[in-house]
Amino acid sequence: MIIQFCGLSGSGKTTLAKKVKEHFDATPFNIEIIDGDEYRNNLCKDLGFSKEDRHTNIRRLAFVAGKLAKYKVVPIICAISPYEEIRKEVVAKYRDVKTIFIKCSLAELIHRDTKGMYAKALLPDGHADKIKNLTGINDPFEIPENPDLIIETDKEAVEESAQKLVDFIEKNVKANL
Repeated sequence: MIIQFCGLSGSGKTTLAKKVKEHFDATPFNIEIIDGDEYRNNLCKDLGFSKEDRHTNIRRLAFVAGKLAKYKVVPIICAISPYEEIRKEVVAKYRDVKTIFIKCSLAELIHRDTKGMYAKALLPDGHADKIKNLTGINDPFEIPENPDLIIETDKEAVEESAQKLVDFIEKNVKANL
């Protein structure tokens, strides 16, 4: 099984994946986090934020996930993955891909602003520090049409969200044994 998260910056993708990995570290399940930020700094640092580059980024992350999945590792791709087209491509190309929408209101994301990006994206046009391609503010994010699971991180504690994902993984991995 491959899990592909999608959700805006700051919605809790990496936090949730780390919590779930912690849980599974004490079990026979092997979980590997494929963190979009980490991979952008290494494997994908040649890419920008155009739609084409974002697609290439997701294709690379999915390729790595596909290799891991062959060895009974459950990879969790933690990336914004803003376009439905590329999410569907991943589902079509790899076996047993589950799309999980990590949903969080824009108001909460602006409140959290874990990386200071929302503040910069909301600066007035012409400001030297303005970010012009922040997904969900001035770049598109397409809500997934039929996600396998929706986790609303602005409406529940991290532990509750993590438990939903743990239950989902356990149910789906056992179903494929």
